Amino acid sequence: MADPVLYSFRRCPYAMRARLALAISGTACELREVKLSNKPDALLAASPKGAVPVLVPPGAGPIDESIDIMRWSLSRRDPEGWLERDDHELIAANDGGFKHDLDRYKYPDRHGSDSLAHRESALGFLGELDARIAANGQICGAQRGLADAAIFPFVRQFAAVDRDWFAGLPMPHLRTWLSGHLESPLFKAIMVRHQPWTEGDEPIRFAPAIA
Repeated sequence: MADPVLYSFRRCPYAMRARLALAISGTACELREVKLSNKPDALLAASPKGAVPVLVPPGAGPIDESIDIMRWSLSRRDPEGWLERDDHELIAANDGGFKHDLDRYKYPDRHGSDSLAHRESALGFLGELDARIAANGQICGAQRGLADAAIFPFVRQFAAVDRDWFAGLPMPHLRTWLSGHLESPLFKAIMVRHQPWTEGDEPIRFAPAIA
């Protein structure tokens, strides 16, 4: 049977978390890296909203929500038990209020926003993460799970806006947690660079070997 097709963009946090779950579950895909300023017709045909990631399993309809891709792939194979360490409410808070503040902190000109006000607003969510990590080591226990993989790409993006300021936050557990995920073999494996895909290109197989 053919591999699923994955439309992705390397730096997108939604696409990152989909690739993390696909990789840890051992779900091989045909990877199609998307240039967001020139979206391929095949992506738009699969999902007219044109956002990444989109997974198209053979003989099935497209899955065009990153968290659904994560749960679909882990339902097939979950060697680390990530589904046991899920938190729907916390992930919804990440994707809702925290992402709202993140966008307006990082791109104030685009949103006409007060960058520092949204940075301050985001601290409540980050503080909750720091407290949970202090108690458990990861968000939902001692081992990494779905909640960690779903959230840390967004914390990565937040931290990168002003690294010195982030480094000075009184949230040492959050920083250690983020650094551990960024330095993991899993994250490095899913961040390999590829050229944007165009129709007729030789297929690129996404099947990272996780050390």
